[in-house]
Amino acid sequence: MRVIVLGAGVVGTATAWYLAEAGIEVRVIERNKGPGLETSFANGGQISPCHAEPWANPSVLPKMLAWMGRDDAPLVFRWNRWDPALWAWGIRFLANCPAGRARVNLERTLRVALYSRHCLQELRDRLGLEYDQKRLGILHVYRDPAEFACARNAGALMRAHGLARLEKIPAECVAIEPALADAAGQLAGGIFTPGDESGDAHRFTAALAERAAGLGVRFDYDTTVTALIRDGRRITAVATPGGLIPADAVVVAMGSYSPLLLRPLGLRLPVIPAKGYSITVPVGDGSSTPSVSITDDEHKMVYSRLGNRLRAAGTAEMTGWNPQLDSDRWRLLLTHAQALFPTAGDFTRAEPWAGLRPVTPDSVPVLGATPFENLWLNTGHGTLGWTMACGSGRILADLIQGRRPDIDMDGLTLARF
Repeated sequence: MRVIVLGAGVVGTATAWYLAEAGIEVRVIERNKGPGLETSFANGGQISPCHAEPWANPSVLPKMLAWMGRDDAPLVFRWNRWDPALWAWGIRFLANCPAGRARVNLERTLRVALYSRHCLQELRDRLGLEYDQKRLGILHVYRDPAEFACARNAGALMRAHGLARLEKIPAECVAIEPALADAAGQLAGGIFTPGDESGDAHRFTAALAERAAGLGVRFDYDTTVTALIRDGRRITAVATPGGLIPADAVVVAMGSYSPLLLRPLGLRLPVIPAKGYSITVPVGDGSSTPSVSITDDEHKMVYSRLGNRLRAAGTAEMTGWNPQLDSDRWRLLLTHAQALFPTAGDFTRAEPWAGLRPVTPDSVPVLGATPFENLWLNTGHGTLGWTMACGSGRILADLIQGRRPDIDMDGLTLARF
């Protein structure tokens, strides 16, 4: 069997690894010069089932109204264009905001995230992968007592589905991460997830791609996919500028660009890009830099220590397929990072980055089969692509081999739309 995987980000590379480990011939097509150079390149660094609460939930609507017209808002919608797919996504998003739907989507997301965290740990230990990983947990901090109360409710739901989440008073937050000492007087409390992790997604992707190549996976870099060639209900080949590449099966793992490739086939994949920003700050010997990965829920930002660097990431812009950096947006991250961790590193040398994250209206990824018998999807992971990559890759490898995955696939496929 010959399987083509489209995309060499962390999701596509993990898929290729698990397929090759099962003895399948795999070819990966990637438009960039190497693995993990788009959305996987400089993300927040968290492996975080604790972020399973969907964007669409009852509390988001009043926040969105308050954020309208604010360029410094954590979430910015710039829907000043007529795009039927975008507006259809928005209607589905609103339909998923009621509490009952949000609870269902939280469980589905957490189901994949917990499984994937386990797969990552097993793979790392077995292969001896190094990627600036830390297994110190993730600490969410809150300044607003009302926000803290909402988070405690969501935390209770996650605990019911198997994720350990521990409520902490401000003094306990500082004990977990002493670099928060300057902000201790502002905190209402925190929630600690001891089983979550952090690490450099790009380093992981590059290391896994090298191991996959050792198993015989062929990586075609600098190669753009222009179309999928069909014959009835089967995909027969992938079209590139260099010609057609025949395949027995195709996995689409192209992140935000997946729906653009699928539209000519008549598949309407409800995934839109959400641009996220990060800065990477050099850390010196005398810096007071957090070691525990931190989530600042008020500003929708995360912080991860990656070796001698501090990665600060967050915010989202719904601006279409526009990867360009907005200086005002990334400088907002700089302001928040300096306020929370004033001596964490050399902020004058911060390196900005932006990437497009593939977001579904229910925050649940789209995994598995399509109406085409040999076309498979592994996309729509939103902000949790790094978290869900290994689990999603293993699920796709199982499905393509005709094996039942280790977790229930109910609510995770394209069929739910």
